[in-house]
Amino acid sequence: MDVAQAFRLDERVAIVTGGGSGIGEASAAVLAGAGARVVVADLDRDNAERVAKAITNDGGDAVAQQVDVSDKQAVDDLVASTLAESGRLDVLLNNAGIMLRSPLLEVSAEEFEQMLAVNLKSVLHGTQAAARVMKPGSAIVNTLSTIIDFSTPGTGSYAVTKKGAEALTRTFAVELGPLGIRVNGIAPGWTESGMTKGSAVDERGAFDRTTFDELAGRMSARSPLEGVTEPLDSAFAVLYLASAASRFVTGHVVRVNGGASMA
Repeated sequence: MDVAQAFRLDERVAIVTGGGSGIGEASAAVLAGAGARVVVADLDRDNAERVAKAITNDGGDAVAQQVDVSDKQAVDDLVASTLAESGRLDVLLNNAGIMLRSPLLEVSAEEFEQMLAVNLKSVLHGTQAAARVMKPGSAIVNTLSTIIDFSTPGTGSYAVTKKGAEALTRTFAVELGPLGIRVNGIAPGWTESGMTKGSAVDERGAFDRTTFDELAGRMSARSPLEGVTEPLDSAFAVLYLASAASRFVTGHVVRVNGGASMA
């Protein structure tokens, strides 16, 4: 097999949830750059349309779709509409996620349920819907987090959802392997995004850039490579796991964190 061709996704169809920003946006662009038709799915319709337009303006093939991944029926409809419009589904990136910061002693039942619905149940429902229509050779990739290896104060609920998604990744890999469907995950390190910016909000609710940069510096120091994860770093890992280059890789979690998990 030609090396470059192993990473190509020509005539493939991919869904990227949470595709309107951050890792999802970068992954949608990279998958499209490899030749896939990409469905950019996001709760924010405007962001989804912005990303899809940018891809098409760059010569790629993308469409936008609004979806609330916490709604199982909406996820089922997303897969059904993709199949109806594109005739197939080859790649699913379960990427949508939220982080609500609260000490475990204070987290409310509503907050916990919301994170379970968006970060964990959506992986179950998305994979179920996709696997029912995928053919052998297809790939599912789940966005986890380096938090599966260690936790920090105020992020316990988030860690629970990502650790649960890791378990789903491995179990689905076992169950879907006989169908020729691979299931893997990426565990990005600290990445500048709307989610992480929420950790640098002052008492007035305003974003504090100085506090954020100090946090970024601390996160950078954890990595032997002395840096933080950029969305494109995770996107290239997604491409590898979605392509034939990883055709014999399943049940694996790629830690895109500059070695921070080794600390």
